[in-house]
Amino acid sequence: MAGKHLGLPSGVEFVGDTIRIRFTWRGATPPRRCETLRLPQTPKGIKAAANTLARVKQLIDHQALDDDKYIQLFPNTSYAVSKRVPTFRDYAQVWLDSREIVAGTRRNYRITLNKYWMPYLALLPINAISAFDIRKIVVATEWPSPTAKRTALVRLRAVLKSAVNDGWLDKNPAIGIDLPTKSKRKIDPFTQAEADTIIEHLYTTLAGERTEIYACLIEFSFYTGMRPGEVRALRWGEINEKKRTANVCRIVVDGEVAERIKNRKPRNVLLNERAMHALEKAREVKKIIRLPTDFIFPPAQGGEWMQDPDGPTGYLKPALAALGIRHRRLYDARHTYATMCLMAGMNVAFIANQLGHTIEVLLSTYAEWINSEGDWSEMNKLSVVPIGTKLVQQESKNAGII
Repeated sequence: MAGKHLGLPSGVEFVGDTIRIRFTWRGATPPRRCETLRLPQTPKGIKAAANTLARVKQLIDHQALDDDKYIQLFPNTSYAVSKRVPTFRDYAQVWLDSREIVAGTRRNYRITLNKYWMPYLALLPINAISAFDIRKIVVATEWPSPTAKRTALVRLRAVLKSAVNDGWLDKNPAIGIDLPTKSKRKIDPFTQAEADTIIEHLYTTLAGERTEIYACLIEFSFYTGMRPGEVRALRWGEINEKKRTANVCRIVVDGEVAERIKNRKPRNVLLNERAMHALEKAREVKKIIRLPTDFIFPPAQGGEWMQDPDGPTGYLKPALAALGIRHRRLYDARHTYATMCLMAGMNVAFIANQLGHTIEVLLSTYAEWINSEGDWSEMNKLSVVPIGTKLVQQESKNAGII
């Protein structure tokens, strides 16, 4: 039974062998509250109870006491306290802020969420989102392409999966929504003859100019298979001329140099004669550009590294038009290198390492070019080997069995 004792602070009382505090939380149901604290009835316990009461009153006065703080202060409260459920907007923001991703990836997520999901889901509690809600949005949206639809659904799935892991949802409502088939861009490499013609044309037309650095970059791209962003981020310190290797460990993304590459695993690329020639020419051009930079392919217009991915394209595109060669992207120089290596019969594991691929990705991406010219020679091996019953009979004769 509670009792008031002389000398106790106002709002503090003894109950049994513990201490209880009383206060009024205006706007709450019920407003008049009492909470028992597991504190001893000692001067130290009384002081701790008074401090807790003062903290509660301060939060109430500043209208800063909410259910979450109440639970923190009184985890064993007997009053019904509803934990505030975040809205989809609030949860998605915290989820995105907590992810360790590069700025470009973060921006892409934000754009997708804001464009397709926030107009419908922003103010909904995260635990109120249903598969039916998502289906209605999917039907109502005019998707620019199957790829855009797939990307939007995959990113929504990621947010809601995290909400399941955090205990806000029992299951992911986006899982049952069918994803459009992932479309793969058709591989469209140049032929080696086209590549060599392009390189020769660029060296001829840009000779002696600062812009000749783009001819060097394009030759290097054709004969290393490195990604365009990897080439633009390459420094002289990553080149081992004695071993003829380039250590690929960073990439230019959205104009900034990121200390990572696409699959997060640095690799050493072996440099053939054409790649070494491109480096030699780049060193000569650097004397003309006269820029204090360690990047191998600095922009002719000035700057430490090529921030603009379209810089080299501005010279490749006119070259293709002048030569009457069908337009393709600079990225297709990478595919050109891969297909040249495959058609030359190089080991697929070696090629995959050069490109920074797994063997599985290499085989699925470039299956059309693997041993394409040697297929019949492989098939002909069957015609010189006895097969079926003839083989069994021949082996039986040799063994002396009739």
